[in-house]
Amino acid sequence: MHYAIDPMTKLCVPIMVDSAEQALADANAAQAAGADLVELRLDRFTDDRDAAANLINDCPLPTIVTIRPEWEGGDYDGDDAQRIAFIEYLGTTCTGPAYFDIELATYDRSANLRQKVMLVVDHEDQPRPTDTGLILSSHDFNRRPPDLYRRIKAMTDFGSCRVVKLAWYARSLRDNLEAFEIIRDRHKPTIALCMGELGLMSRVLAKKFGALLTFAAIDDDHGTAPGQPTIAELKTLYRWDHLNADTQLFGVIGDPVGHSMSPAIHNAGFTAIDYNGVYLPMRIAPEYEPFKATVASFLDDRPLDFRGASVTIPHKHNLLRFVEEMNGEIEPLAEMIGAANTLTVRDDVSLYASITDYAAALDSVCDAMSIQREKLKDKRVAVLGAGGAARAVVAGFTAFGSVVTIYNRTLDKANALANTFNAQSAELADIQSADFDILINCTPIGMHPNIDATPYKFTPNPEPRTPNPTVVFDTIYNPVETKLLREAKAAGCVTVSGIEMFVRQAAAQFTLWTGQPAPIDRFREVVTARLDA
Repeated sequence: MHYAIDPMTKLCVPIMVDSAEQALADANAAQAAGADLVELRLDRFTDDRDAAANLINDCPLPTIVTIRPEWEGGDYDGDDAQRIAFIEYLGTTCTGPAYFDIELATYDRSANLRQKVMLVVDHEDQPRPTDTGLILSSHDFNRRPPDLYRRIKAMTDFGSCRVVKLAWYARSLRDNLEAFEIIRDRHKPTIALCMGELGLMSRVLAKKFGALLTFAAIDDDHGTAPGQPTIAELKTLYRWDHLNADTQLFGVIGDPVGHSMSPAIHNAGFTAIDYNGVYLPMRIAPEYEPFKATVASFLDDRPLDFRGASVTIPHKHNLLRFVEEMNGEIEPLAEMIGAANTLTVRDDVSLYASITDYAAALDSVCDAMSIQREKLKDKRVAVLGAGGAARAVVAGFTAFGSVVTIYNRTLDKANALANTFNAQSAELADIQSADFDILINCTPIGMHPNIDATPYKFTPNPEPRTPNPTVVFDTIYNPVETKLLREAKAAGCVTVSGIEMFVRQAAAQFTLWTGQPAPIDRFREVVTARLDA
């Protein structure tokens, strides 16, 4: 039998049923949140057949009915024959679920159980009228199963199987690409998902590649598989309703990336300018080889339409190396700094590595001082710290002629950075007696949760020899107003929050990728709202 494949990927909320009342309430909440159907997981609700049948009949959305055994990752610990008999009862009693989900392992090993299932699902030889389809499924919570394609063929070969479902635990981002390939090559409607943090891409982009559906939890506490996003995250954060086959992919590459705010601001930006893109977290192990293998795989997979990424710790140097090996273009200042934070895939598929941190820092300070960059010449700038953020800041300000001094606890690191960019260096303790116009904190001192710490103590009534700085800029953005900034404001200084640098560097990336001005005010709103939450 040939089944038409619905081009519109559905959004399904799984509900673990503990009571009919709770499940019905969850189903109504799923409908209100925008779900297309629900999966009623009856693993723990097999003692009352009539209550289960009434639940299916009363459900406000089409249903997938599943009783998943423990050996396949579910909660049902009873006998298989009783489980299938329960499904047979529901299939002959209810007005009809949209699908029954049965594991391939169960269906394949017993002709008797298979015959009972076939009594209640639609197939060519079905004598009784029913629209209920059969999903044959396979789950591996540890790895990609080595016999993955044997399982696909076995499911496809069963004429009674309407939908092929595969889910396995992703060990790298590249697992998602195989899931997409399986969906693209489908002979029947297909669900192919990767579980765990690294499998988020397969869940979000299921719609791009035409999967039958993807799963999303009703809330953070009720997921039924590892890595399952909530329906609110899919619909709001990851722009589910806007995704289609032409959606371009962007992301943040790092390790870790789970708490990055970049997906929230870039996806909000795409919505604000009606750009067909989606931005996802992309965790890649720290070494160069995983970075190279993953990014190269993304670029080779043309249907993926991978167009760029923000690149953060620990991959900023790896990005430079990769783009150089691929004969791409590297921004000169990024090469001088020895790190890049932005990968852009141009329309001709050539690569461009650049850094937006230094420009964001320069513009944040210049706007606060109401001056052009050229006016930074000869300004005395004190930079606290000698890490990656400090390196970009020092490069930017020295390039425009500022007199920069780097203050760091480890003097050797300050010396090395100063020698690279023709700056000066000193120990961090010396900052209290220094004289400068602009103070920039690039250390984590004062970052949440250590919000009572500060790298600099202001003088209430400064002597002419050591006045307070004119501008104080803290690259920390959580909290929005650090103790350093709070005390600087009380001392009469102009202050600049780390939010400014964060949103400006993101805005520069956004423009590189889209060719359009970034909605920077929207970026600020999103960051501020998430920090206040």
